[in-house]
Amino acid sequence: MHTEIETKCVRDGWNPKSGEPRQLPIIQSTTFPYATSDDMGKLFDLEAEGYFYTRLQNPTNDAVAAKICALEGGAAAMLTSSGQAANFYAVFNICENGGHFIASSSIYGGTYNLFGVTMKKMGIECTFVDQTLPLEELEKYIKPNTKCIFGETITNPTVNVLDFEKFAALAHSHGLPLIVDNTFATPINCRPFEYGADIVTHSTTKYMDGHGVSVGGCIVDSGNFDFAAHADKFPGLTTPDDSYHGITYTEKFGKGAYITKATAQLMRDFGSIQSPQNAFYINLGLESLHIRMQRHCENALAVARYLKENEKVAWVHYPDLEDDENHVLAQKYLKNGSCGVLAFALKGGREKSIKFMDSLHFASIATHVADSKTCLLHPASHTHRQLTEEQLAEAGIPADLIRLSVGIENAKDIIADIEQALNNI
Repeated sequence: MHTEIETKCVRDGWNPKSGEPRQLPIIQSTTFPYATSDDMGKLFDLEAEGYFYTRLQNPTNDAVAAKICALEGGAAAMLTSSGQAANFYAVFNICENGGHFIASSSIYGGTYNLFGVTMKKMGIECTFVDQTLPLEELEKYIKPNTKCIFGETITNPTVNVLDFEKFAALAHSHGLPLIVDNTFATPINCRPFEYGADIVTHSTTKYMDGHGVSVGGCIVDSGNFDFAAHADKFPGLTTPDDSYHGITYTEKFGKGAYITKATAQLMRDFGSIQSPQNAFYINLGLESLHIRMQRHCENALAVARYLKENEKVAWVHYPDLEDDENHVLAQKYLKNGSCGVLAFALKGGREKSIKFMDSLHFASIATHVADSKTCLLHPASHTHRQLTEEQLAEAGIPADLIRLSVGIENAKDIIADIEQALNNI
């Protein structure tokens, strides 16, 4: 409806008619009654559109999903209760017991554990790969039962940039969709569909909310991947679903097949729905996303440059730094800047890092990232502590790495807080 992404942030999703609320209403209701049994039956048979139970769909949630879909340039979207749920649904929707998929080894530790441990118990095998490998090396990991490839636009916590075109080429040459978690970049700084990705996920808990008040996730389907053309790989979408009277999703819903199946089947059975209240908060965050991302990037670059020049700092990784190993990819795929997250380490290792973190005044130690307030943590001790030393090495996460999420405070105050903490060590 609107052409510019800044306007989409503010206007898309909820379009009130004359006399309706100007602000997106919170439809805090579990159920939606109907006049006749036949009216309700058509909804359960997927023969009509409408709402009957919030576990499957809710008007508030659908409006927010529609806004995120518009921001990403997708065909259909759905909200989930968290980013973890979004990543699980995104893969499980097409990869069942006996299936295999490939994921970058540099992804967030919680997702690594989900793919490598929990989904393994469900009979689904994940092969983790070094995303810097050349295409011909990555080809070796494709198997006959491979169903998809997964990566993050900007990896958490190592802030490496995914080479979209390489991974899209790998996926599409084997009839596979490329799934990308776009949480850190957001559609303000990167729209993965423009570079060959087929499905995008988000932890809306991060920049989309932006204020640390609402846990949530989202899946967006581009509608570009032709599941019917590779019917033998994706029977869940291309053969009759007995739990819905033999509906074949690709035949009945076309470009909406993937999201319809995820909603009607997975959300029905697993129930990881986002509350309408949380969706309302996310919508408020989305209205200022384009403004906040610009400030996050400006502040993060200023902080990265300061750290780069400090003699107590061992190294800094931030894609917007001109000499960063990811800068070329960032210029190619992240033309508006990357994000507000950077990784660095102090000389002296873990002991110095802990003392530095404990000496900060307003930058808080928190198991969170990507909101308006500056925070940081030590992944090997916190978010990734479930990984073994070997897994940390495989994921490219040094034991001394500190993840710093730079907020939208004044950059001078952020740097002053870092400086006094560094002086304390």
